[in-house]
Amino acid sequence: MKTSSILYNVFVCCCITATISLVACNDYLDELPDNRTELNTEDKIEKLLVSAYFTNDPLFVCEVMSDNVDDYGENNPNTNRFVDQVYAWKDVTEANNESPENFWADCYERIATANTALEAIDALGGATTTRLQHLRAEALLCRAYAHFMLANMFCQAYRSVDADQQLGVVYMDHTATELDENPDRPSLAYVYEKIEKDILEALPFVGSDYSVPKYHFNERAAYAFAARFYLYYEQWDKVIHYANLCLGSAPKAMLRDWAYTASMIQAWDALSQHYIDASLNCNLLMLTSYSYMGLSFGPYRYLSKYSHGKYLAENEDGEAVNIWGNDSFYSAMHTYSATNLDKTIFWKLPYLFEYVDAIAGTGYFRTVYPAFTTDECLLNRAEAYVLTGQYDRAAADLTMWMQNIINTDLVLTPDEIQYFYSDVDYSYEDENGIASTIKKHLHPSFDIGEENGRVETMLQCVLGFRRIETLQAGMRWYDIKRYGIEIVRRVMGADGKPLQRTDFLAKDDLRRAVQIPLRVRRNSEHDGVTPNPR
Repeated sequence: MKTSSILYNVFVCCCITATISLVACNDYLDELPDNRTELNTEDKIEKLLVSAYFTNDPLFVCEVMSDNVDDYGENNPNTNRFVDQVYAWKDVTEANNESPENFWADCYERIATANTALEAIDALGGATTTRLQHLRAEALLCRAYAHFMLANMFCQAYRSVDADQQLGVVYMDHTATELDENPDRPSLAYVYEKIEKDILEALPFVGSDYSVPKYHFNERAAYAFAARFYLYYEQWDKVIHYANLCLGSAPKAMLRDWAYTASMIQAWDALSQHYIDASLNCNLLMLTSYSYMGLSFGPYRYLSKYSHGKYLAENEDGEAVNIWGNDSFYSAMHTYSATNLDKTIFWKLPYLFEYVDAIAGTGYFRTVYPAFTTDECLLNRAEAYVLTGQYDRAAADLTMWMQNIINTDLVLTPDEIQYFYSDVDYSYEDENGIASTIKKHLHPSFDIGEENGRVETMLQCVLGFRRIETLQAGMRWYDIKRYGIEIVRRVMGADGKPLQRTDFLAKDDLRRAVQIPLRVRRNSEHDGVTPNPR
């Protein structure tokens, strides 16, 4: 079977199992209808693009793979084999809605949807109206975003020094009514070039004329995507350019209003629902997901064996001694503790349940989350300012973020940032290699100068702020990959402190690229997609 055939089989079969469970993959492909002839109006194309946003996403997997969780040992039985494999950076073999296999399948189905919309627009004579231009831009961005997320899950981090030698993912830029041959895993450099092409074609024509624009790639969301993409692409000037377009001339007014959040009724349901309010300026693109996130990283015991506990909070992020001193968060972290429970979290993503059978009580765990926010975009710009030597501007952005989430009047300067972070010890330098601080060694592919120098300390500040901003959102994993941050696996003791080191993820560890799903990867029995080396 050819590579493209395997690729297509998997994303079709995994994502439509519920409706064609009795139809084999090959049978379905043999009878695959060409529905593009029915997409003959703008309304039909717009309705199709509603399904171009994936719902089996990597939020939970990336959060559990990162250093935002610790292992609370055998006394906490709240886990399953899927989560055990994810936490241990193993090749996942367990079935789950959030498994890498389902994420892979979902992304390629959404890519196929975007490609179908693009070909339908071409069949109408091209983007000859303003609305068709907006729909074409949305389809291009959905295609680019799905490939971008696939690459950041299943490939090593993009590094300009060797991206042409790193394995990418198959870039599907057309529908596959006939299963043609595609090259097996082009280089990561090629994939990023294709993503950039789609983004640049889309950006001039993005619109916001939707009934619910925050659930589509509107203008600000598109600029935020471009800023994040170029941050990962190591093109710092372009990060600044697109972040400026996203944030506008008054970025403070675009950030999440944490002071208002602090004035609300302090209840989990209320605050988590407010966090995902599409009317907030800070929330740029809202996505729905089949996800454990609202449970596992909410006020519940569910899957709590691997948790963000009190030790992590007090030593690495939300409750640790930091540059703002004794000043506190507007919306503080919440601690849940019991004999076998240790969890300290922000109230963010809600736990939702979609009933399939209300009488039987069966259904799906769901959540809603902001895929892009202005707060993250601001920190992306701060990082790019550091890497272009604009230290005062970086410090101004860091101050803006800090004063928005922390009740403080402190104004940061490059000198103060360097003084504070150079005086902090690095993590894991104790005798057992398990003790934490807010600082870890950085090993990016690009030059950041000497440790405790100007650039490195300012990046420590940026990454520390980004970690807090993206906590419980799965994005810390991408920073770990981009900066070659080394992290440990450790079992926590009964006193809530690190007891034993069990594993270590080195800066060049091959497990940083999640393994290609078993059903699609090449093995001794079939000619599939080249697996990631192990």
